Amino acid sequence: MATVHITTPVSAEEVSKLNAGDQVLISGVIYTARDAAHKRLVELVEQGKELPFDVKDQFIYFVGPTPAKPGQVIGSAGPTTSYRMDKYSPTLLDLGLRGMIGKGSRSQEVKDSMVKNKAVYLAAVGGAAALIAKTIKSAEVIAYEDLGTEAIRKLVVENFPAIVVNDVHGNDLYIQGAAKYRID
Repeated sequence: MATVHITTPVSAEEVSKLNAGDQVLISGVIYTARDAAHKRLVELVEQGKELPFDVKDQFIYFVGPTPAKPGQVIGSAGPTTSYRMDKYSPTLLDLGLRGMIGKGSRSQEVKDSMVKNKAVYLAAVGGAAALIAKTIKSAEVIAYEDLGTEAIRKLVVENFPAIVVNDVHGNDLYIQGAAKYRID
């Protein structure tokens, strides 16, 4: 395992260097979107309409942050369960989405789409929402304000910590890690 610093946007070539188990520190812009926002994004794609942001080479963080306290950029910003986005992710990956950040396993369809589209899935540590929020330097709602905490936000982050779960080579840390420590 290595610690890798990446700055978004990230090319397919750059993301191909990441391996399951690597620790990643992300700087730059990442976007937030949860279930309801993903549904709307995919509906726009199906209607042939433009998305509220260009997903090519970007990362989406599956999070619904709490409101910011006075003097803070954002409230707690912990990852949500990623399988909720599984039915939408392949569509966005086909448009060039380079990475997703959340918690929990992904479906085989999403894993196959990541290999095909040279994208990665990263896990953020659940239960560390207040600490993760400290890496977020600015937050701006850019679409679907009516969704409240689930609106799409543009976040500027510095050294946002995550672990590579699924890499572009088809490796899955959740499977490999369990096998490594299995006692037969």
